[in-house]
Amino acid sequence: MTRAMKAGEKDRVGALRLVLSELQMAQKDGGTDELAVLRRERKRRLEAAEQFRGGGRPELAEQEEAEARIIESYLPAQLGDAELDAIVQAAIVETGASGPKDLGQVMKAVMAKAGGRADGKRASARVREALTA
Repeated sequence: MTRAMKAGEKDRVGALRLVLSELQMAQKDGGTDELAVLRRERKRRLEAAEQFRGGGRPELAEQEEAEARIIESYLPAQLGDAELDAIVQAAIVETGASGPKDLGQVMKAVMAKAGGRADGKRASARVREALTA
């Protein structure tokens, strides 16, 4: 944050202040997973951007998306499609899933193996696709 302040990057400073505040609140509440806080804040920004676009406020949506990109830069790199598909297939074999009714079991295994490097929505779509095929 200090580097961003010295460089005059107002957008980055604002986003980092919000994230730092959320991290401190999570720590105060007993939370120890910093990555979960970062993922949650990134998701909030993207959802807000979507709502702003729906409400006809593209300038606010762009600001929210910029903050989400800043937060994303502090998260581990997302898994590629091939890597995620391999994890999904391994989880299906591991859990013995046979159809869409087993989605919850497979998702639990996939998210544990992905270790926060895959978006839940994206992983769910891949699992659903694999189970219906």
